[in-house]
Amino acid sequence: MKAVSIKAFGDPSGMAVIDAPDPSPGPGQVLVEVETIGVGGVDAVIRRGTLGGYGFTEGLIPGSEVAGRVIAVGDDTDAAWVGRRVWAFTGVGGAYAELAVARIADVTPLPDALSPTDAVTLGSAGPVAHFALAHARFSPGESLLIRGAAGSIGIMAVQLGGPGPIAVTTSSAERGKRLTELGATVVLDRDGTGTGEYDVILDIVGGPGLPAFVDRLADNGRLVSVGVVGGYPPADFGMAFLRSFQRSRSFATFSLNTVPEEARNQVREAQFEAPLKAVVHDVLPLAEAADAHRRMDAGEVFGRIVLTTGAN
Repeated sequence: MKAVSIKAFGDPSGMAVIDAPDPSPGPGQVLVEVETIGVGGVDAVIRRGTLGGYGFTEGLIPGSEVAGRVIAVGDDTDAAWVGRRVWAFTGVGGAYAELAVARIADVTPLPDALSPTDAVTLGSAGPVAHFALAHARFSPGESLLIRGAAGSIGIMAVQLGGPGPIAVTTSSAERGKRLTELGATVVLDRDGTGTGEYDVILDIVGGPGLPAFVDRLADNGRLVSVGVVGGYPPADFGMAFLRSFQRSRSFATFSLNTVPEEARNQVREAQFEAPLKAVVHDVLPLAEAADAHRRMDAGEVFGRIVLTTGAN
């Protein structure tokens, strides 16, 4: 099969198209003939080598979500899955390929009306936004600030965050306009310049700017980190919370890995049946994965880039 591999961590030039052995499904797994692949922010973080301490090695086939058709099943897996259109989570890698293996517990059937492009735009981002808001104990009517709202998770959070005030940080007036069309009520620049405090901040960016947003929290405000696309925050970022000790502000991280499989699959199925708006920046051939990453690194992407294998 054709696949894309990270030959060297760093900039996108370290990615290359390779011929890789066709995978086979093991017990409790399915083999998916891939039609579309979602290109996520975490893919770029892994490719840069930022998460090297987590055991990623050069030669990895990146990507974590695909849509396509099941063409084989492993032992202990119902053969009725063969032929079905599905969305599948492949783990920390393995998605940038013509064939992908996934555990049956990480597979969600696709409704007839949902395209494979929309499936990989919604499939991870929608549940992450849903459960991150729940992790923040967010209640309807509370104020919400989404830092890094132009990516797929941020766009889903904007759509889920009403009816209270929803502020977003973004890099341009054009992006701000598009985010207001999706439900945002306040548009801030990347630094969050302006006044106002918020009950909940969802931070997708991380990086050196994170501590400044602590002072945008209201009393009892909760900042939840759901990504580090801008790199890790400073090691002493917790001092920003301690300096405002009497305001009872708090910080948490959130990963979908901590949500029981049944719960996240139920939410994904519901979102597929009554989908949020899928914002697709572009659809590119698998062979142009490196270009997709260049465009993400340049900050050009609003929503999600989707790769396609040409299978149907």
